Amino acid sequence: MKVLVIGSGGREHALCWKLAQGASVDEVLCAPGNAGTSQVARNVDVSPDVHDAVRQLVREEHVGLVVIGPEVPLCRGLADDLREDDVAVFGPSAAGAELEGSKAFAKELMSQEGVPTAGYRVFDAVAAAKDYLEGEVAFPVVVKASGLAAGKGVLICPDREAATEAVEKIMEMHAFGASGETVVIEDFLSGEEVSVHALTDGRTILTLPTSQDHKRAFDDDQGPNTGGMGAISPSPRLDQRGVDRTEKDVILPTLHALTKGDRPFRGVLYAGLMVTRSGSKVLEFNVRFGDPETQVILPRLRCDLGELLLACAEGRLDAIGDDAFDWDPRAAVTVVIASGGYPGAFIRGHTIDGIDDAEAMEGVTVFHGGTALAGGRVVTAGGRVLTVTALGEDLRDARDRAYAAVGRIQFTDMHFRTDIGSRALGGSRAKA
Repeated sequence: MKVLVIGSGGREHALCWKLAQGASVDEVLCAPGNAGTSQVARNVDVSPDVHDAVRQLVREEHVGLVVIGPEVPLCRGLADDLREDDVAVFGPSAAGAELEGSKAFAKELMSQEGVPTAGYRVFDAVAAAKDYLEGEVAFPVVVKASGLAAGKGVLICPDREAATEAVEKIMEMHAFGASGETVVIEDFLSGEEVSVHALTDGRTILTLPTSQDHKRAFDDDQGPNTGGMGAISPSPRLDQRGVDRTEKDVILPTLHALTKGDRPFRGVLYAGLMVTRSGSKVLEFNVRFGDPETQVILPRLRCDLGELLLACAEGRLDAIGDDAFDWDPRAAVTVVIASGGYPGAFIRGHTIDGIDDAEAMEGVTVFHGGTALAGGRVVTAGGRVLTVTALGEDLRDARDRAYAAVGRIQFTDMHFRTDIGSRALGGSRAKA
């Protein structure tokens, strides 16, 4: 079959790369793609925002499966529009995608279904939010823009003054646009974050290996939140018993609630968990593969991704046998190389050198995120430019390989964290 991947980041490059390896896939298209996806797929200059153009592309190319990478097209109903044309789509309906599109909705659903999460309050007026913060509130708290904010609309506030400033930044200064019309103020949870992805056709789930994202921009979890600066897989913080509990207490009741609410969900349900002393609690839900988690999970997959995603799209995941789901037992580490200044302002157009040298290393794959081709050379075109993934016999080996590969890549003002996976290894840092 022919598969169309929607998106242009590192997640989409990883999806194209893995899909192209499967026996079920004849060709992969990517709309619009980047410099990396062009190496494993055929880039098509079609915007995910123009639904009619996507539908026309699917018809003209006789696409058998559409895989929607980013959250914005899902929340805007691209999957619904394609399903009207009887297209197999991996990605939830707009109603199902509200689980990510509205943190307020997600918190209310979790509260109703008894899904473990932090205590919270929802506000759509600045004055009410400020009044709440003036009351008997235990600090720190977390102030979140309820809508989509590319992973950046979460502010951890140590005291009342910081929380009030966060509310003003989100709701009055519109730092995240319309995403901040409503805010969620929730209790701060202490622990370590773990990501759990489950493929689903709405009835059956297939849980992928755990991963652990690193959200802050700088070492030691300092600086602003980003879309993600690196990841490890598997996470040592959640064992198989913990995964089983997550399926029972989080994934299944959430899918059941979506089904009851007539919110069809065929795609991947991604639970961001905080593993605390009192158990795992949901920080947030995403309705698509994570980035950079996809880049650290898929290199461990040793089966046909196209077969799995098509089964989800067609509602027959229960028919997939155990032999179609195989994983490399080795660990994986991915390090994001970003433009200087990210997640703030940065300069595009810097020439990138050394990608081929990095990929020449055993077990290393470089996924492109914010890249483009200019004059036959790969240049920077976004905040998170590349994700460098390495497989190793254990976490330390994978990490050493990943940072050695990072050291072979150069571009002006490149920035990366040196401590991806260090907490799991007892605090050691890497040198590129």
